[in-house]
Amino acid sequence: MKRFALIGAAGYIAPRHMKAIKETGNDLVAACDTNDSVGIIDSYFPNASFFTEFERFDRFVDKWHREHDKRIEYVAIASPNYLHDAHIRFALRNGADAICEKPLVLNPHNIDQLKIIEQETGRRVYNILQLRLHPSIIALKKSVTEALQKNPNRVYDIDLTYLTSRGKWYFISWKGDADKSGGIASNIGVHFFDMLTWIFGEVQESVVTLKQSDTNAGTFKLKHANVRWFLSVNYDYLPKEIKALQQRTYRSISVDGEEIEFSGGFTDLHTASYEHILSGSGFGLDEAYGSIQTVSTIRALEPQGLKGEYHPFCTKVIS
Repeated sequence: MKRFALIGAAGYIAPRHMKAIKETGNDLVAACDTNDSVGIIDSYFPNASFFTEFERFDRFVDKWHREHDKRIEYVAIASPNYLHDAHIRFALRNGADAICEKPLVLNPHNIDQLKIIEQETGRRVYNILQLRLHPSIIALKKSVTEALQKNPNRVYDIDLTYLTSRGKWYFISWKGDADKSGGIASNIGVHFFDMLTWIFGEVQESVVTLKQSDTNAGTFKLKHANVRWFLSVNYDYLPKEIKALQQRTYRSISVDGEEIEFSGGFTDLHTASYEHILSGSGFGLDEAYGSIQTVSTIRALEPQGLKGEYHPFCTKVIS
């Protein structure tokens, strides 16, 4: 049984981390969040110590760190995106490995510094890149790899569409502040970009079609794919058939016009990620670097509007 601490216990994704810790047979020793709406802890680890002040949490972890038989081996990080870098550093310097939500950090230069701290401390940083463990995505990668062995010059045409509707609260929270979340592409798109480059190769060219507080869209040229992508938290842009079903989320990836079904299984991927890490594998800093570089570049690019190639959903925003 490994001992865990959790930073960001009141957030949307925190219960998946608690569930993963529980289902892998481990223990949550302590949790921290400035918000005290964390009753969900009782469903998994009612005996976990809880702190709303990071300084007291820091002191608690330090005391355990100094008791060799009670060392906390892992710190799970589900805090706001802009705090990930600092909280990863906290974990490493307290002798624990870090398991961090996406996006790992906001900029690639943060990863360069974390590599140095890994070397100094001998601890590891792991990123939750759950789509790499999704059965449908694994099958797609296998199919593409086999096809590229036969035809190394093949280039696929891909449309990525992801809409996850959010209410007005989203723009009041840290998620609506691009300086804290990294913006829409970083907050909801980074793991999709990681998945695409994992399968089809690195980004060779990136163009941003539109960039608004609730929607980002653009195109990529990957080594083996041309990608049109559209990301939004605006309910209005959902397809009519999805609204008719009273659903608020829509995921779609089409490869050469063929839809890839991967809508199910998302709630179990954190447990699979933890199993992967605890078995001695896990996706580290090098695996995270490419997608962080991609979203950092998107953040810096100016949108060019409806010129050249663009995702068809862009006409929902700009007619």
